[in-house]
Formats: sequence, C-alpha cells, structure tokens
Amino acid sequence: MAKTILLVAGGTGGHVFPALALREMMTGRGHDVHIATDRRVGAFIDGVDAGHMHTVSSATLSGHPLKLAASLWRLASGLMESRRLLKRLRPAAVVGFGGYPSVPPVMAARMTGIPALVHEQNAVLGRANRLLIRLGAGLATGMPDPAGADRARSVDHVGNPVRQAILDAAETAFEAPGPDDRFHMLVFGGSQGARVFSDLVPAAIALLGSELRGRLDLVQQCREEDMERTRSSYDTLGVRAELAPFFRNMPEQLARAHLVIARAGASTVAELSAVGRPAILVPYPHALDHDQAANAQSFCQSGGGWMVREADLSAQALADRLRDLMVDPDRLAAAAGAVNAKSHANAVARLADLVEKVAS
Repeated sequence: MAKTILLVAGGTGGHVFPALALREMMTGRGHDVHIATDRRVGAFIDGVDAGHMHTVSSATLSGHPLKLAASLWRLASGLMESRRLLKRLRPAAVVGFGGYPSVPPVMAARMTGIPALVHEQNAVLGRANRLLIRLGAGLATGMPDPAGADRARSVDHVGNPVRQAILDAAETAFEAPGPDDRFHMLVFGGSQGARVFSDLVPAAIALLGSELRGRLDLVQQCREEDMERTRSSYDTLGVRAELAPFFRNMPEQLARAHLVIARAGASTVAELSAVGRPAILVPYPHALDHDQAANAQSFCQSGGGWMVREADLSAQALADRLRDLMVDPDRLAAAAGAVNAKSHANAVARLADLVEKVAS
C-alpha cells in the first residue's frame, strides 16, 4: 500500500545523498516521498519537484551562551515549522539522516506519535542522531556496530545507501593501467572541496618524474578561491587536469578512476565500496566525533585503500605513495578487488524494507 514518507537531512551532502538514494527506491515502489532539509543543502539537490521539497529552520548547538540561545531559538522555530509540515503531509513515517536540520522534524514526529527512524552513515553516531535515539527513534546503521548504537531502542544494520547512478557505475570493472597507459586520478574533499588537497597534491605531483607526470589524467575538486593557483600549478607542470568546485557526474568520474584521493565521509566510503575503487583516504581532522577516522579505518582494514592522517601528509610522503602505486598497478587491482568485495550495493533496498515496516 502506497504511503507518504518524509525524509529529513542536512548539513552536508554526506547526509543528503543517502536520503536521495532512498527516495529513488521508495518512489519506484509507489510511495509519495517528501524531503526536508536546510536552505544551504537544498540548493544542491536536483530532480525533486518544488512540491516535495521543504526547508526547516535549524542550527548547530554551540557552547557560547549567546550563540546557544540563538541556536535554541532557531531549533524551536524549526520544531513549530515541522509540526505544521507533519500536520499537512500526514506521513506514515519520518526518516532522519543526520545533521541538525533533521532534529526538528524527527522530534516533532516523536511528539505527535508518528513512527520515526534515523539512519547513521558513520562508524560513530553523530550528535543529532544520538539525541534522536534518546527520544525513541529507531536506528538503522550504515556500518556494523557504530559507537553509540547501544543506546537505541532498536538497531538494524542495513548498510549505506548509494544512488542508482553509483550502482550503474559499479558495472564498470576496474582495469589496472599498463606501464604506458593514462593514469586516471580523482581528488575530492567533500561538497565544498578540501584546501589541503589544493596545497599538497600539486606539490606531490611536482616531485614525480616527468614520465609519471606525463601519464596523469587528473580530475580534482577545488574551492573557488583555490582554483586559479591550482590550475596554474598544473599548467606549469604540464599535467592534464580538470578542476571544478563541484562535479555532478561524480559516478562517471569514479568509474574512470584508477586511484581516488579523498576525505573519508561515510557517503564517500560507501560509494568507493560500491564502485570498487582503491583510495588514499585523509580523514578530516577537526570532526567533532572523529567519525571520518573511524570510517577510513573500516574501509582500509578491508584492504581497499590506505589511510593517511592529515598531520602525517607531506608532499614528499604523498609523492612516494603515488609513485609506488603507479609503477605497481597490481597493488591497485588487489585493493579494488578487496573493496568491491565489501560493497553494500543492496543497502538502499534493505533500508526501504525497514522504512516500510516502520510505516506499517
């Protein structure tokens, strides 16, 4: 029986992409699926008509008294907005994907008796989800036994959903490059790019020999303010590079890549796992719960890649790693095989099954 479902996510694309993957699956099953998020992230969402997109007020809680008061006011406003939205939509279930914009709608659902579920993508529960499971929301997990899951009233491990475009890209088998082949390298650092990669990757490539540099086909995500200097560096080195602040064809870029250099957000790790591409992961060092370090460890322990902490990442260390991998493609092939064996390609179907169970 078709039902109305409200999905809520915010903060980063890492929260929104799993929600969009679930929306694809559930609309395909005939359900009427709405999405609520904040204005910042909503601007990056394609393919959802205006009547099914909603914004709610929210804020990250701060320890500073004045900022805390302002945050609490915005959360209270978001709660009132959410209650009005739930009264209008009458969803059979509300599903949160983390980030503080998910708090008001899921909290409003618990207050009005609507079944609620939260999905945690990371190896450590985020603060928003920790709050919501205390209020009685059920918990679905992307990784087995994430830290903090023991406090939930119910826990179901489903894996991390990925978009259909990622699953389509997974049909492209990894082919290790030969000694004279082009070497496709993909570098990205989250929805807004990572400045550390704009600083270090060009410097590391400069330390490679001209023969290896000449083989590189590089695709790199850069902040707008870093674009000009990064492009200038690659032009000087004679490296073929495509640079942009955001790539809408990321599935195709992943499918082409022989090696990925990236942060270790849960969605990044899930998509690497689904497509089966080896990666050098550099966890964001300032994450409140060190969730990216835990994500990277889980990914790399499977044999799919190599974790390097940002504090240990120098141009020389990165150049040495790149040189080793470019001259020994068998290591890349072995890593691609290991990570693909850990793929959670069916996660979105398992999560959709769980949501239908909760909604009924």
